[in-house]
Amino acid sequence: MPKLLKKYAQHFYLKAAARCIGLLLTLVSTAYAQRPGNELEPSRSHADTTRQVDLIDIAKNLLKISPPKGPDSTEGKQFYFSFLPFSSEVPGGGTALITSTTAGFYKGDRNTTNMSRITFTPYWNFGKRFGLPIRSYVWFKNNEWVIMGDTRFLRYPQYTWGLGNQYGEEDKFLINYTYIRFYQHALRRLSNHFYVGLGYNMDSRMNIRADAENGNFAEYVNYDYGTGDGSNSLSSGVSLNLLYDTRTNSINPLDGCYAYFQYRVNPTLLGSDHLWRSTYLDLRKYFRFTQDVNKQNMLGLWMYYWGVLDTAVPYLDLPSIGWDVYNRSGRGFDQNRHRGRHLLYFESEYRKDITANGLLGFVVFANTNTVSGPKSRLMRDWHAAIGTGLRIKFNKGAGTNIAIDFGKSKDFSGFQIGLDEVF
Repeated sequence: MPKLLKKYAQHFYLKAAARCIGLLLTLVSTAYAQRPGNELEPSRSHADTTRQVDLIDIAKNLLKISPPKGPDSTEGKQFYFSFLPFSSEVPGGGTALITSTTAGFYKGDRNTTNMSRITFTPYWNFGKRFGLPIRSYVWFKNNEWVIMGDTRFLRYPQYTWGLGNQYGEEDKFLINYTYIRFYQHALRRLSNHFYVGLGYNMDSRMNIRADAENGNFAEYVNYDYGTGDGSNSLSSGVSLNLLYDTRTNSINPLDGCYAYFQYRVNPTLLGSDHLWRSTYLDLRKYFRFTQDVNKQNMLGLWMYYWGVLDTAVPYLDLPSIGWDVYNRSGRGFDQNRHRGRHLLYFESEYRKDITANGLLGFVVFANTNTVSGPKSRLMRDWHAAIGTGLRIKFNKGAGTNIAIDFGKSKDFSGFQIGLDEVF
């Protein structure tokens, strides 16, 4: 009987994944049908920033700085930097100094090339805990190529709650480890907005150990892979990546849509502890309620599915809330609060200006997720959160905002501070 139930569950999960992939393929087929000569180009909104005000403008006025103005050009060689130091509570307890830097730039004519971005968000708690994450999303001339990168060197304690709904909020378990991530993906345009490419993905976790007061990690999570005291785990593999992106600025999308699919294989030939595979599907859509591109009045929708297809997956590589590419999902939840072999996530956010010059704005959002695991079934057991936030325009050239959000779920509430939009 248990084997029959397990077989049924696997069939159900694969059907859910197939539906998500079907939605992506629908977008892909639409993109392919819109080849050059036949396509109807979607809206490519570019705000007239001369009518906006940001913190840089205010600083220039206060300091009476009047930089010389060069000839207007569409070649887009200028970098738009945004820098924000702040102190914040971090997952696993304690406070750290965080410095968030975002650089937006163009590698070609901005009329035919999307804005690229690089983010660097180091943090340090003036002790043994630190992080050095660098993420990039670089568009080359005329959007012929896009390179996606994610490199991290982290050392920290973090809480975990096992798989599914195995434990309550108060039963969190503290673990320590050192983490190195190296992801690099290169994608080539096949048709209008549609890209295909390959990538390399490496996740290395070292000296995984439980806090001295907690007890045995493997027994707590009842999971055999990557949970031994003082153990290491290595996942090294290649991926097939599909991308459909009509946004012109990923830092602060004004409209358009985004669809990304990845199929990853981690063979022992490349150093992985065990052979395992995963799929990841990310869909986003933005709806504007005004024709004035200088005004922010829009609704953003976000959904992603993340699942593993094999059993011998290191515990810390399993799908978990807050471990999407930019660690943005799950506002209102502690990072890692929900983990399982499959994770499905939905979020919606309404964004609107407070001031006419775009300096201040606000957002309201709601999200929900479901994971598979003990005492939890995908698509049946949901975990929801709501919240609101303030936006302060830091750099109007790149559309970068200081984002201050407060989210709340059933057992947790907290603030999240950063640069640019969550999605």
